Amino acid sequence: MVSLPTTRAIERRIPLLLSINGGYVDTTSFLALHGLFAAHVTGNFVTLGAALVLGTSGTLVKLLALPMFCAVIIAAHLLSFALRRRGIAVLRTMLLLKLILLFAAAVLAVRHGPFADGDGAPALLTGMVLVAAMAIQNAAHRIHFPKAPPSTLMTGTTTQIMIDIANLLHGKSANDDVAATRTRVRQLSASLAAFAFGCGAAALAFAFLQEGSFFFPPAVALLAYLFAPRADAAPA
Repeated sequence: MVSLPTTRAIERRIPLLLSINGGYVDTTSFLALHGLFAAHVTGNFVTLGAALVLGTSGTLVKLLALPMFCAVIIAAHLLSFALRRRGIAVLRTMLLLKLILLFAAAVLAVRHGPFADGDGAPALLTGMVLVAAMAIQNAAHRIHFPKAPPSTLMTGTTTQIMIDIANLLHGKSANDDVAATRTRVRQLSASLAAFAFGCGAAALAFAFLQEGSFFFPPAVALLAYLFAPRADAAPA
């Protein structure tokens, strides 16, 4: 008889899988879609400025990334209220929607890539589907795993790790709870390592498979969906 994962195991596994996809999708979208960050949308302000100055393509998709990201998060959260009223597991549904969107983006990328024009309709559609998928991931992570490290933003995670290491080297943590500090360092480091693994895997896969590399994120998303409980825990 196969035992189901415990709640604690789920809380460890799913955020790590989200971090892998966060790094992977951002790297792949950046390489294939003319500098688009699908998961870390604020990075598009930088690449948008570069595109405007250098005259490269991909300006439109970067302009649309933030409003698309915001609109999808609002829609997903409103949908979560309807799902709860009907007794449908919100986290599992959101992970399924993300899986479908990532698979659709992979099909679009393979069918229409490589993308010579970052502002062309195929690139724009593929990029917006990826942004929508990662918006759902960010919303689900924020709501259902509020205590887990972010899956798409590593600056704050890295900063906290270094602060905690400095506190440990000094001989005390900020709250004199050395054990808790060490636990936090391990958790944050695991998330950072998962994100870095996703970035490296994406670069390697894209080098050999080009647009075929887009099929890895749906596979990771499928694992997260399978780990998701059929009923939601109460939001923290």
